[in-house]
Amino acid sequence: MSFAGIPEKFASFNNAEILLQSIPYDGTSTWGKGADKGFERFLEAAENMELYDIETDTEVYKKGIHILPEIQEKSSPEKVFEKVYHNTLQILQSGKFPTFFGGEHSISIGIIKAFYETYQDITILQLDAHADLRHEYNGSAYNHACALYDASKNADLIQVGIRSMDKAELDDMNKDNCFFAHDILGNPDWLDRALGIMKDTVYITLDLDVFDPGIMPSTGTPEPGGLSWEVTLQFLKRVFELKDVKGFDIVELAPIKVLKAPDFLVAKLYYKMLSYKFKYNES
Repeated sequence: MSFAGIPEKFASFNNAEILLQSIPYDGTSTWGKGADKGFERFLEAAENMELYDIETDTEVYKKGIHILPEIQEKSSPEKVFEKVYHNTLQILQSGKFPTFFGGEHSISIGIIKAFYETYQDITILQLDAHADLRHEYNGSAYNHACALYDASKNADLIQVGIRSMDKAELDDMNKDNCFFAHDILGNPDWLDRALGIMKDTVYITLDLDVFDPGIMPSTGTPEPGGLSWEVTLQFLKRVFELKDVKGFDIVELAPIKVLKAPDFLVAKLYYKMLSYKFKYNES
């Protein structure tokens, strides 16, 4: 199995500069299920994607994309966290560019911890409809609703696209670092402000419900009023141009059987982010 059917010489571990780790865990989601099936639909869509990126005039797959064995731990949120955390620490020793695919957003807790421990002065950039700042939810601190709480206490957290939260989460939110969806739409100034407060080193965690459900209905908790494809890519491009992005995850693709367009959007998004990384941000 290879990403987008690329030749083996670009898919082997030794030749690849990019690692792709699947974590198909969906144990704490509380409404729409199916994020554990997202990776297979993502790969299916990628098989039907052109591998030349017009915008960057690149074929980033030639940098090599290797798919690692999926993390199969599912017994409890706590054990998933531990497995993902230690696995990510190992990946970070490889010297390759790490990318991760959920699964629900709880898989990001262990990844982010490994990144902020490895890179002491790092911004965690969250693109999401939900604040995800609960201390615990349904009896666990490793619930999808708690995905960024630990990051908020141990790293520089910037939140983009937020439009749903519990009032109690305000106690742990830095509003100066939060760009709500209603403040983004129709206001181009937000982008430069976000970049201005961002540290030079960045990790990106992208929950697909950051997009408007008109283009991304295939997620567990679709919230109206989300970001467009164009606004999201404009922002991501600037981040990769100006900052040193050390890795990213994409989470919460819960496929809808009869809809292929959302799956293709995710494949294209992943490839776009890699294209930006190796066009503007290679190090």
